[in-house]
Amino acid sequence: MNSINTSGLPDYDLADRMVVTAPSQLKAMAEPLRDTLLELVLERAATVQELAAAVHRPKSSIAHHVHVLVDAGLMRVVRTRRVRAIEERFYGRTARIFQVGRVRPEDVSPPPWPNDLATSAQESHAAYLADRMRSLRRHVRISPGRAAEFWERVAALVDDFSQLPRDGEEMYALVTSLYPAEHPTLAEPAPEG
Repeated sequence: MNSINTSGLPDYDLADRMVVTAPSQLKAMAEPLRDTLLELVLERAATVQELAAAVHRPKSSIAHHVHVLVDAGLMRVVRTRRVRAIEERFYGRTARIFQVGRVRPEDVSPPPWPNDLATSAQESHAAYLADRMRSLRRHVRISPGRAAEFWERVAALVDDFSQLPRDGEEMYALVTSLYPAEHPTLAEPAPEG
């Protein structure tokens, strides 16, 4: 009998963070179905059959995508189990967080990964219409160094979110972004005097 993992942590060992820079890794991560597969195994290791059932796709198609992720070093076999005469493989991520490192623009222009904000806008539309969406947006004039420091704090919060115990029936998404934006700003105040 399988027990349900509610800890919020995968049921296998994986690195905390992996910096990805190779075009093959970026391309593998960019495909929406493969991104979904990587998200699914963040909860627990899964077989190709389990992944296929979760995304309602043929097992052969999912096997192809899993092999692309394994070849790119983003997924690996974390354990096996003998079922009758067949060895069943359970796949997991190689790291909890995949961080895109410095990439030569000529290797990935235009970026092969999806725009998470555009994807989230589509995904959140039904929640917006049902008045079940929470969102915030702020503009702040800060230095690039301070933006990088703040982003590390945001990334830690997102990691905390992904490790929350699994105790509900409904899935929630958290999207965050930090980017330079054209936005009005106030001039420095005039000196008093």
